[in-house]
Amino acid sequence: QVQLVESGGGLVQGGGSLRLSCAASGRPLSSLVMGWFRQAPGKEREFVAAITWSFGTTIKANSVKGRFTISRDTAKNTVYLQMNSLKPEDTAVYYCAASHYGLTNKGNEYEYWGQGTQVTVSS
Repeated sequence: QVQLVESGGGLVQGGGSLRLSCAASGRPLSSLVMGWFRQAPGKEREFVAAITWSFGTTIKANSVKGRFTISRDTAKNTVYLQMNSLKPEDTAVYYCAASHYGLTNKGNEYEYWGQGTQVTVSS
């Protein structure tokens, strides 16, 4: 089992920045991939970014390239999502997830999920 706890969401003006954190605990993390997903009201959940715990290899959705950065701190067992140049369309509940299927953008390949944190971007 892996437990994930997100934090760092909030209300920000368009063009602003936020950093989300995901604290992980439980089974050994080195074999896991950590991902961020988001779900806006009335929309399907969508992939944002993912990172391998061991080597820090990353993938990102095209919609956030150049604006969002995913990273991890292995000493703190924490994954971060730095979000810059935020837009109103980034408004969503952001979820941290963990997978042992490899670096993937498919939500159904992530077995563990956090409770989510709300990000609201005003125009």
